[in-house]
Amino acid sequence: MNEMVSIIVPVYRAAPYIAETIEMVLRQTYREWELLLIDDCSPDNSAEIIQNMIERLSAQTADARQIPRECPDRARRIRLIRKERNEGAARARNTGLELAKGRYIAFLDADDIWLPEKLEKELAFLREKQAAFVFTAYEFGDENAEGTGKIVKAPEKLTYRKALSRTVIFTSTVLFDTEKMEKELIRMPVVESEDTATWWKILRSGHTAYGLDEPLVIYRRPAKSLSSNKFVAIRRIWNLYRREEKLTIPVSACCFCMWALRATIRRL
Repeated sequence: MNEMVSIIVPVYRAAPYIAETIEMVLRQTYREWELLLIDDCSPDNSAEIIQNMIERLSAQTADARQIPRECPDRARRIRLIRKERNEGAARARNTGLELAKGRYIAFLDADDIWLPEKLEKELAFLREKQAAFVFTAYEFGDENAEGTGKIVKAPEKLTYRKALSRTVIFTSTVLFDTEKMEKELIRMPVVESEDTATWWKILRSGHTAYGLDEPLVIYRRPAKSLSSNKFVAIRRIWNLYRREEKLTIPVSACCFCMWALRATIRRL
């Protein structure tokens, strides 16, 4: 039985974080995974860092001090995929999705942090709920990914209607079961806020997302970008309502007001 989790990471200007990202996956208590690192023609040395780490891991012996017995082939589970041209995060994730061999799909952004038990606890939760789509709570972190104490709680479950007025699903927290959901549904559209558009598309199809209300992810947010991010988020969420979901102006305005209220409360 295929119980492997395919972890998909877009790589672009990720040199300051990517080594930590790989080490973080290696420390996961759930061992059945593959790590797909999609180099989106990054102009820095991210790909070289990844390749060097893969070579270093391959050269290590099966010494118990170096390689956990449960995961002696970990170097072979890390795959660097180089794209021929820069196409953005959505297409990078879609490339990883096409190449994924695991039954389960998890997205991880290179600058975010997973706690060591993230995959183990979330997979157990997905199986308990017999769900196709789950996500977890997360904590805001500073530019060094140190937790700030501000936690976004995960509701017990989320339907399409409820999701329209709140953005509580964060990309690095999701987990999908491809035996219960077609991969095509997980493919991200090439639009702004492609992650939110994807969750809405999945929920609109009839699936329900179940939330594990335990913060297993830290969302790194540099302080200098917060003000500009607010205005960008406002424009993007409105465009999603009107262009992607085809909602009327009154319905869009109602959803937007509820979204803005919840977003404000979440950041207090």
